[in-house]
Amino acid sequence: MDYQIYLKQLLEATIKNEASDLHLSEGHPPIMRINRALVRLKVDPLTAEEAQGVSFALMSETQISNFEKDKEIDFSYDFDGRARFRVNIFYQMGTVSAALRLVPERIRTMEELRLPARLQQLCEYAQGFVLVVGPSSHGKSTTLAAMVDKINHTRATHIITIEDPIEYIFKDDKSMINQRELHLDTLSFAQALKSTFREDPDVIMVGEMRDPETMATAITAAETGHLVFATLHTNSAAQTIHRIVDNFNGDQQSQIRAQLASSLIAIVSQRLVPSTDGKVVPACEIMLNTSAIANLIRDNKIYEIPLVIETSSESGMVSLNRSLSELVRKGLVTIENASKFSNNPRELRKLI
Repeated sequence: MDYQIYLKQLLEATIKNEASDLHLSEGHPPIMRINRALVRLKVDPLTAEEAQGVSFALMSETQISNFEKDKEIDFSYDFDGRARFRVNIFYQMGTVSAALRLVPERIRTMEELRLPARLQQLCEYAQGFVLVVGPSSHGKSTTLAAMVDKINHTRATHIITIEDPIEYIFKDDKSMINQRELHLDTLSFAQALKSTFREDPDVIMVGEMRDPETMATAITAAETGHLVFATLHTNSAAQTIHRIVDNFNGDQQSQIRAQLASSLIAIVSQRLVPSTDGKVVPACEIMLNTSAIANLIRDNKIYEIPLVIETSSESGMVSLNRSLSELVRKGLVTIENASKFSNNPRELRKLI
């Protein structure tokens, strides 16, 4: 088998079928994720040698050396300028496997992604902290890219992104954009973030906040005149604040809560729900940092935040259940699918 040719065929099929992911593993045929469902290609299962051969065809010699040393590797792969893939290669049961996430070449607009109009307004702030959160593979990076590109096309700003790896490639319009990739352009998120203070940015996008140092620096950047966007793998606005605060020692937590209360703009918790047209549509919980929310954060009454979100629709806040119920009313998703993504299905059915 010519692994380069076979790899090209698989990547072309992934693009043609509009799959979000491609999986390669010994004992299975190549598997694509299409509209959140796994679809097996009707070909012979890959042998261990074939799975390794196709995976190694994605990597340079240096990457192969690092992979064999570390047993796993993350990187981005440019496919003939037509698309980019976020790649993770790993060992399982002693054999090589790969998971590839398709990153479309063109950054879709918020309207095309069917995101709430309220998110457009979050791009108009000059400074503050905006978090896009949710489970893995629910479109956080795509939403962030759409928001950053909105700024790119509407304001003259200096935008710096810190990513692992770089997914979407931005093309300068009104803004100037510098994209930094972990391990290639910087050694850590925290180090890159600290460096931005000397790089004259207006907008900073952090691909993921993984440690207390990164979180503290991102919050400080938002306090000192920058508009900061970041992601976390959490399931709600309240859980996000808990996660951030709990990353710090007890004597630091009150300071972090005070900083969050003053710098936070909004937390958007997103789910991609299968839609009636065979695609997916985002359902979003939106928490805005009103004075009531800020007081709850400062006073460590995070448990009261869901109720404030639920009763503050006039301020632009939206609970996840209200977002899901609206999608059902519009005929965009079924009640069954909405219930699967709800934190409280019984309440959802009452709303509907």
